[in-house]
Amino acid sequence: MARRLSRRDLFVAAAALSALGLASSALAADPIRLGFHAPLTGFAAGDGKSASLGAELAVEQINAAGGVLGRPLELVAYDDQAKAEQAVPIANKLIGDDVALVISGSYSGPTRAAAGVMQAKGEPYIAAYAVHPDITRAGDYVFRTSFVGEVQGRAGAKLMGEIMGAKKVSIITINNDFGESLVAGFKEKAADFGIEVISEYSYSVKDRQFGSIVAGIRRDKPDAIYATGYFFTGGPLISQLRAAGVTAPIVGMEGFDSQNFIDIAKQAAEGVIITTSLDRDTENPVMKAFIVDFEKKAGFPADMVAASAHTAVLVAADAIARAGSLDKAAIRDALAGTEDLEVSTGTLSFNDLGEIYHEVTVQEVEDGHFKRYATIDDRVLLAPPEN
Repeated sequence: MARRLSRRDLFVAAAALSALGLASSALAADPIRLGFHAPLTGFAAGDGKSASLGAELAVEQINAAGGVLGRPLELVAYDDQAKAEQAVPIANKLIGDDVALVISGSYSGPTRAAAGVMQAKGEPYIAAYAVHPDITRAGDYVFRTSFVGEVQGRAGAKLMGEIMGAKKVSIITINNDFGESLVAGFKEKAADFGIEVISEYSYSVKDRQFGSIVAGIRRDKPDAIYATGYFFTGGPLISQLRAAGVTAPIVGMEGFDSQNFIDIAKQAAEGVIITTSLDRDTENPVMKAFIVDFEKKAGFPADMVAASAHTAVLVAADAIARAGSLDKAAIRDALAGTEDLEVSTGTLSFNDLGEIYHEVTVQEVEDGHFKRYATIDDRVLLAPPEN
């Protein structure tokens, strides 16, 4: 039986080999190719860069520890520009490239589009952080290594209503798959935690000026604000809210989980709270090692996107090792059997739909850095979809 890649395999051995000066090129066998797509150019290139660096780091660590099945891993990457229309041709190219499986380091739109192609061709596919629930519903060859948007939205409701004590909340959301999934989960559970949603505003991914929304929030005078979006929309949004004198607590989500968000919003970012999957104050040795090693490689702090892509590569390598071959059906079966695997976002097991249960870590911006604020670990509230 193929041996599971352990924490020691992936990190301790990698560090030891690196210290001895042994490069991954010592693996002479033909590489095992992993397909990867992410937004390397365009509006989401910042997230694409983080995702790519996270995936590359995992490949480097695994190769330094001896590779998989005695062979090095190689990342075959394509730029999807975060556009769904780019995803289908890229999916077909990756399948033609004879990769062992494919990882999405991209947003929900491209990932949803590619998932159907992967399923139809019997290509194992891992969504690293895309949140839309329909992704894994494409079929049994599709898996997700982060939580669904609705699950994270439910955690936001618990955080604001039960932990923060907010009663009247305004919602500001980006009007795409990502924002709609998060808000659906938030609104599903808001009343259960004593929250009244008093107003809702939406904006497009292209928006950077939020004057009408800010004016509406000033009129509404909410106890707190639930905001969805990405670092490049959230930074300007929060800056403009604070500049207009809005002092209500702001709760964001994993789209704000980036040093870029703090750099854009500057002082306005202070006190912003987010729900995410990366705990900077963790005692988990795999996560701690990732945080240190990523910053050393990238030159900037680790974020959720990088951790999620790193996790997806670890999951892929573990499944290939247990499959014992590059047979696609065997890899799919091994992925489905993933159980209690320690990775850079925690400990991971898949359910029958290819979804995971994951506690939600809550981070707060303090002195220009994300710090732990709380942890939400509620298996009923955060249960992933089963069908």
